[in-house]
Amino acid sequence: MRRFRPAISAFTLVELLVVIGIIAVLIGVLVPVLARARAIARQAACASNLRQIGIAIHAYADSNNGCIPYGPKAPAFTASNFYPTTGSVTSLISLETGAPVGLGLLLDSYLSQSKRVLFCPDPDQSESADFELSKVGVKQAQGDYFYRHASGGDIYWPPGTEHLKLGNLGDNNQGEKIRALAMDANYLAHPSIALFGVQQRTFHSQRRANALYSDGHVDTLDNETGRYTADARAYVYDSFAKILAALENADRQ
Repeated sequence: MRRFRPAISAFTLVELLVVIGIIAVLIGVLVPVLARARAIARQAACASNLRQIGIAIHAYADSNNGCIPYGPKAPAFTASNFYPTTGSVTSLISLETGAPVGLGLLLDSYLSQSKRVLFCPDPDQSESADFELSKVGVKQAQGDYFYRHASGGDIYWPPGTEHLKLGNLGDNNQGEKIRALAMDANYLAHPSIALFGVQQRTFHSQRRANALYSDGHVDTLDNETGRYTADARAYVYDSFAKILAALENADRQ
């Protein structure tokens, strides 16, 4: 007696190729969407960092007669010293001596439990927070945000010290009110100056830049044209002026 064997259903080669094709199309659609979603999330985390920095600056000002963090006095100029004039715009958080500078002045008290907020979570290069924080107190260290001590910043002209009150920061070099206190430290460096420890540093694929304003709010600015990037690839000696120009562009927003 012949035993009954049920028919076995299976994919044909054509059906299998169709399924693989559909999966490939879905992956092609979903991967860019997920990448954009992750980029937006990291950009939002960066804005949150700047808001926390803004809260810390306001708390500092409340305890210091309305003054924003300023100084210390700049050391003598050297090729490896990135803080040539007191109050110049800077991404440094400590000097070559290890002394805190700029936003680094907030680390011990106002940001002691959240030191990593000085670093953007969406860098285009490798993440550097732990490495840079380990240098604070020992040698020169950099954060991921340009900070505006005062209205100055050109290496050849020491900035004035009259624009230090949070409630009245004065005018910038364009005669407009100073509003932007800190922003993503987008900096394009010439490869030759890597010898002095200067590395290119950019964020958000250079398409956006987050900026902290004196009233504590943060704006995400369109940086497709490089308005908020200091491009020093051709001529390094005007770096500070270009950094200041990026902040002054943010003042207009």
